[in-house]
Amino acid sequence: MKPTKMRNKMIYRATFQLKSKQLGSALSKNLHKKYGKRSVRVIEGDNVTIVRGEFKGVEGKISKISIQKNSVAIEGIKKEKSKGEKFDVYIHTSNLIVTSLNTGEKWRMARLEGKDPRKQPKEDSKEKLVKETSKETKEVDKIEKKEDEK
Repeated sequence: MKPTKMRNKMIYRATFQLKSKQLGSALSKNLHKKYGKRSVRVIEGDNVTIVRGEFKGVEGKISKISIQKNSVAIEGIKKEKSKGEKFDVYIHTSNLIVTSLNTGEKWRMARLEGKDPRKQPKEDSKEKLVKETSKETKEVDKIEKKEDEK
């Protein structure tokens, strides 16, 4: 069997988890310099520019992601049916360039910055403990000062 046929079969028969990983898109030059990565998995809220196809040059925000279709719907890009009904146009992620990222997902941002996302929450909890203990010691010091004044 030809290698291209095998590759296409593997893509078609891929598990849900593997298909989710295939939703990657290239980063713009600015983001590539900033994070040192060429591509990233797209999520809702990312701003993208379409590089190929009928809507080439259009910029917009990702509104929906379809893992089955391996593509995304972008706000403002719709086609019209003959009866006048409008529907979303899904564009493959390989035809997109990410211009700005949705920074709401801490795990994703930690991975982009080269940090280990599993260790992030532990450090945050340590910082909280340090702050709480410092607050408690300050309160104890205030109480001791008041008692000394009496």
